[in-house]
Amino acid sequence: MPTLPSHARVVIIGGGVIGCSVAYHLAKLGWTDVVLLERKQLTSGTTWHAAGLIAQLRATANMTRLAKYSQELYGSLEDETGVATGFKRVGSITVALTEERRAELSRSAGMARAFGVEIEEISPDEIKNRYAHLNIAGVTGGVYLPKDGQGDPANIALALAKGARMNGAVVAERTKVTGVNRAGRRVQSVDWEQGGEQGTMTCDMIVNCAGMWGHEVGRMAGVNVPLHACEHFYIVTEAISGLTQMPVLRVPDECAYYKEDAGKILLGAFEPHAKPWAMQGIPENFEFDQLPEDFDHFEPILEAAVERMPMLAEAGIHTFFNGPESFTPDDAYHLGLAPEMDNVWVAAGFNSIGIQSAGGAGMALSQWMDGGEKPFDLGDVDISRMQPFQGNKTYLFERSKETLGLLYADHFPFRQKATARGVRRTPFHQHLLDQGAVMGELAGWERANWFADEGQTPAYEYSWKRQNFFGNVAAELAAIRTNVGMYDMSSFGKIRVEGRDATAFMNYVGGGDYDVPVGKIIYTQFLNTRAGIEADVTVTRLSETTYLVVTPAATRLADQTWMQRHQGQFNVVITDVTAGEGVLAVMGPNSRKLLEKVSPADFSNDTNPFGTAQDIEIGMGLARVHRVTYVGELGWEVYMSSDMAGHVFETLHAAGHDMGLKLCGMHMMDAARMEKGFRHFGHDITCEDHVLEAGLGFAVKTDKPDFIGRNAVLRKREAGLERRLVQFKLTDPEPLLYHNEPVVRDGEVVGYLSSGGYGHHLGAAIGMGYVPCKGESVADLLASDFEIDVMGTRVRAEAQLKPFYDPQSARVKV
Repeated sequence: MPTLPSHARVVIIGGGVIGCSVAYHLAKLGWTDVVLLERKQLTSGTTWHAAGLIAQLRATANMTRLAKYSQELYGSLEDETGVATGFKRVGSITVALTEERRAELSRSAGMARAFGVEIEEISPDEIKNRYAHLNIAGVTGGVYLPKDGQGDPANIALALAKGARMNGAVVAERTKVTGVNRAGRRVQSVDWEQGGEQGTMTCDMIVNCAGMWGHEVGRMAGVNVPLHACEHFYIVTEAISGLTQMPVLRVPDECAYYKEDAGKILLGAFEPHAKPWAMQGIPENFEFDQLPEDFDHFEPILEAAVERMPMLAEAGIHTFFNGPESFTPDDAYHLGLAPEMDNVWVAAGFNSIGIQSAGGAGMALSQWMDGGEKPFDLGDVDISRMQPFQGNKTYLFERSKETLGLLYADHFPFRQKATARGVRRTPFHQHLLDQGAVMGELAGWERANWFADEGQTPAYEYSWKRQNFFGNVAAELAAIRTNVGMYDMSSFGKIRVEGRDATAFMNYVGGGDYDVPVGKIIYTQFLNTRAGIEADVTVTRLSETTYLVVTPAATRLADQTWMQRHQGQFNVVITDVTAGEGVLAVMGPNSRKLLEKVSPADFSNDTNPFGTAQDIEIGMGLARVHRVTYVGELGWEVYMSSDMAGHVFETLHAAGHDMGLKLCGMHMMDAARMEKGFRHFGHDITCEDHVLEAGLGFAVKTDKPDFIGRNAVLRKREAGLERRLVQFKLTDPEPLLYHNEPVVRDGEVVGYLSSGGYGHHLGAAIGMGYVPCKGESVADLLASDFEIDVMGTRVRAEAQLKPFYDPQSARVKV
């Protein structure tokens, strides 16, 4: 065993493929004093029994980028380290058994083309030509990715570990971390035990790569790492005579995948109802262990597989394997700097795709650690997206029953999780249900996404075509555009920033000018040093020393953490007050009339112009109204303390009855904001999107002397834009857009849609996407012919930089 140093720059906890990758990439970046500690042997948790499928295409551009990097790395590791990784580019085939699945695969093929991944849509006969053993009865189509591959999971990890050692890292097995010692928001040292010997190692930081132990290690380090182990099953056949190398085969409609290996077939499953494991904790002596067989649980998968692959009926089963894998609440892994601490990093919870993700995840995290900022947008997997309650073990146990199976379930637009629901409810929850609300869930919040009509079943019926709520959303948007509608915004994050330095702090952390009169509302962004967008918020000055920052529900924790990490010497207190107030948005050309029916306050432009807030009486209660809008109409957001929320809702709802007030949901809000060209954080704007290229330069005030990102804004203004966020409207009213559809300019794919939806008022699908424009004028850009690739068909699109709806924003200021 290597001698452990008394101090390390970084201690990596966990020696699976992820920990080995992080150690390898940090060492490659020239970090010295890298120490990896593994409680038993390398790979002995879950890595050793992984199936080793290595695919390129993921759900977003950057996740695909990381998966492609993993492939390239594994192809070169053997030459570098001398350790065979077993990596082979055998290709992969995914087949559809329904028209809905075929539509999903066709859309994924378009996405692949936009991301630069080689893919081919193939017919049932072409599938049979590439995989002769397959029974194609019921197959409706498929896709073939020639550069997908497979590898030896344990040897990939061992190669990464050897590469780390070759570059100076210490990799110590049989060394358990028994404690993490903290002072404030920083880890100071870790306690370890090795062969009966105990010691303490001081360190500058730690990385939690503990896999299914990640939740436990997180608790030791004072951070929340929500994940839970589930049983994961596969069988390996006896050798099959004449079986040669085959592509990896996935049949998601039967929850199955197939891999040829050394003349045998491995059949694995992601069954729809999983079995959580180790609710009371993972056994202390767990090492290369298998879990008890449960043939009854696996039998339905096997029966379907024998029909699909008839040769399995003749092949004997050599191995029936059951081993644990860890799953997260949203099926995305955890990467990044934990929000609760300033030197605790996380790379865990890989949802059975750890082998294909490890190379890219290790590369991205190491660059983030080395540079101090995300190298590119990692919002899909950033650990700060997880809410504190999601570490609750009961919640994780219930949610994990579903998340394993969702890997192979139909990935329909707007699909909602079915398990572990109802944890966070706004003050209006029951009121909305009583009126036909169909709830969705975001960050644990139950939110009304749409309202069912009388006699209509209040539930989703999923499809890639027009779903059952299409007409409902159209009616809700019509009310907002022509009359008045009301929807619940209570889930949006509310963060109070107060103290004698509040104005100076806000002017440093944000791009806007916050030295404004009390009651003024500023739409603004928090920028990083590259002028990428870290947060998209509204800031209301409540008093001389108090501001309210309103954030998207999913990013409240991340946005609050960003402010706290840049607080420095500013004398401010930053507090989450989200649950303290309910918020109802009252929007539409008749919104002023409705508010005047329930309040004696003056809502005129003279007293309450756009972008200002005022305290009011409403019914028998009190509220604060913010005149802002995310739907592009005259309207107010009504804030009231949670104790008065029920009364305010009932007052507004009753007063609006004779006016035709319509309750609306989040799907309407998204359609409206897209018609108005309002950006959605996480889709249209991220930390790698420059604020000027996003078309938000109006919100940045560079006459301020100093704020984060100012220099990058000035540099970009001098150098010119390299791309612009363009809005598109299809000329054909029938096709639907979701996001990631390829953008075609003058016959060439130049990008993809960052978001897409249906503009019911405009009468066509609409989207946004970045288009390269270096050295071009706006006129040159917009003179081009644009098309959007929808399931392989190129549909003509109008393109403009201004919103398609009310481009002068006259309606919000009447």
